[in-house]
Amino acid sequence: MQRGRVAVVVAVVLAIVVAAFALVPVYRSHANLGLDLQGGVLIRLEAPEGTSNEDMMGAISIINNRINGLGVAEPDVRLEGENRIAVELPGVEDPEEAVRTIGTTAKMQFVRVDNGEVVVDGSHLKDAQAATNDQTTDANKMFAVNIAFDDEGAKAFAEATQDLCDKYSQGDQNRAIAIVLDDQVISAPTIQEPITDGQASISGGFATREEASNLAIQLNSGALPVDLEIVEQNTVGAQLGPDAIAQSLQAAIIGCVLLALFLFCIYRGPGVVAIISLVLYAILLAGALILIRSTITLQVIAAFLLSIGMAVDANVLIYERIREELRAGKTVRVATDSGFKKAFVTILDSNVTTLIATFVLMLLGTGSIRGFAVTLAIGIILSLFTAISFTRFILRNLVQGGVIKTPRFYGIKRKEGQQ
Repeated sequence: MQRGRVAVVVAVVLAIVVAAFALVPVYRSHANLGLDLQGGVLIRLEAPEGTSNEDMMGAISIINNRINGLGVAEPDVRLEGENRIAVELPGVEDPEEAVRTIGTTAKMQFVRVDNGEVVVDGSHLKDAQAATNDQTTDANKMFAVNIAFDDEGAKAFAEATQDLCDKYSQGDQNRAIAIVLDDQVISAPTIQEPITDGQASISGGFATREEASNLAIQLNSGALPVDLEIVEQNTVGAQLGPDAIAQSLQAAIIGCVLLALFLFCIYRGPGVVAIISLVLYAILLAGALILIRSTITLQVIAAFLLSIGMAVDANVLIYERIREELRAGKTVRVATDSGFKKAFVTILDSNVTTLIATFVLMLLGTGSIRGFAVTLAIGIILSLFTAISFTRFILRNLVQGGVIKTPRFYGIKRKEGQQ
């Protein structure tokens, strides 16, 4: 029975070591680097003087939605001063297209040709999807954006098309509705019959499907509440990337070595268990960052290192409680169980309070700040598992397997304990 428990511990440790080495190439191939580590595009947009803060925040929200549609990982969109917006886009392959998608106002209107009346606008848009028309050989009509109106918009569109069909005969130029985007007429198709299903299509002027997709993104995100002028556009190189990564890795390695020496010198056997627990913790956190496709920035690296410190703190609290129980004369088995129980409430309280702060950052922060908060939150949750569950599992099996027999294993001399 005792040998079986020891064998389980050995198997778990070997599995962790193998997983640690196996994860390195996987993480390197799947890691998304941020603007500060891989370069990208930095754009600054300026609104007219006197623009309200409400409109600026609305513009930031819409720009965020457009960037999400482009598939850019962890962008940073923030307000600078009163009327400027800074946009950081890491790893963007087509900066010019990104600039056009972000900065275009995307104010859409359907206007009657005969009297200039606006039938519906973008506020009544329910959905927009890029489409390819395989039934035509006309390059100008090959790509289109199919749109659907809400109930109010569909009703207004149906009434307008019915009125046009009643007033004008087939072929009359006035029997048309112009599709206007940012005060420019995209097309002005003639109405063949009343359109009552709330569906319409924008075609013409799209050279590629990507252009149609970008317009769909703009329309789905909504029109910008203010006109934004691009005042700065820089392509940021990744010259600092290799240096920053190398320095961070060097700092992490030195810190981990010093940490391992400290834990071993102070806590002896449990220190080794804590080191194994931290390796597992790092594996789980790195895996979680891969799964959620987190972008690695210096802020994320800082959160990673900070969360490791919190994981160490949890182990230190547990071991100190166990040592206190041993000094009180309890057996190793009783002291180990009692130490975990007494440390649990303290560890839980400290981690929950930190989690509350990270949730606030996630709700109110943007870009790299939110990435820092997400990484730290995941790290806190995982540290609770590794410190409370995994470490306890290892120590309990070592105690019951007869490997841990005396207080000396915890760095306590015999005269300090009673066993």
